[in-house]
Amino acid sequence: MANYLIKRILMLIPLLLGITLITFTVIHLAPGEPVEMQTAMSPKASAASRARLREFYGLDKPLPVQYGMWLSNLSRLDFGRSFAPDNRPVLDKIKERIPITISLNVIALILEFGLALPIGIMAAVHRDTLLDRAISVFVFVGFAVPTFWLALLCMYLFGVKLAWLPISGIHSLGSDQWSFFWRSADLARHLVLPIAIATFGSLAGLSRYMRSTMIEVLSQDYITTARAKGVRERVVIYRHALKNALLPVITLLGFSLPALIGGSVIFETIFSIPGMGQLFYQGVMARDYPLVMGILVIGACLTLIGNLLADLCYALADPRIRHGRG
Repeated sequence: MANYLIKRILMLIPLLLGITLITFTVIHLAPGEPVEMQTAMSPKASAASRARLREFYGLDKPLPVQYGMWLSNLSRLDFGRSFAPDNRPVLDKIKERIPITISLNVIALILEFGLALPIGIMAAVHRDTLLDRAISVFVFVGFAVPTFWLALLCMYLFGVKLAWLPISGIHSLGSDQWSFFWRSADLARHLVLPIAIATFGSLAGLSRYMRSTMIEVLSQDYITTARAKGVRERVVIYRHALKNALLPVITLLGFSLPALIGGSVIFETIFSIPGMGQLFYQGVMARDYPLVMGILVIGACLTLIGNLLADLCYALADPRIRHGRG
């Protein structure tokens, strides 16, 4: 197992370098440049001032040189300074925003798996019944409805029309003067819509996936044998079938790690939540290369770690994988 783990970790290094190289090239080839974005609305900006800004940001150097300098800084865990007017370190900006995004997405992930797995199991156990068809309709609606459109509808209905929930930010004005209980209640009210939208966006696909894997497991011979021996149906489903049906879900759980950061761009922007998703969107719009690269590197690392954890879980579950025979 140790040799398998070492080989998998060593494979991550060239993968990460390849991801950063492609990403760095693509964002620099995108139309617009930070200097242009900053001076476009300033009629007093001369060609000389633009040239000084390009030199200050290091944009006057060839692209391979820029990538080498960025990679050298990254090796020291230095993401550089933002191209925004505040010129703050990228790492400081990320540290400010990342707790909000991770908290939101962890809650959404728990709700997603907590709801999708029972829904998928019910649909598989009651296959081709009215309940299964009703769940299928719900799933197809979840696939078809765009997340941003659903968010806008919910904002209008629950925030504007009914005035039940706030539609932007995570705190009400003046809430810092309130007691801890009322501040917590206010935070919860602000997070109801974003978390619900984030959960619904992934609930449909995961429940359908759980249904298909559960149906496949329930058709196996050992399930038929257990039923023939008179084992209770509840024991057959939750003790024998469920354990094996959950193995493919391990992969989805591993892929959910990068979504803790990268999956919140839409609803954080729509609901004006000061998290990593909103920060990433602002960085892309301003062509803030160091900020965009910093967030993308963290997302890439989470993706590779998620894949590694999924592979390790599979290796623990199936000895043929870690011994190179599967």
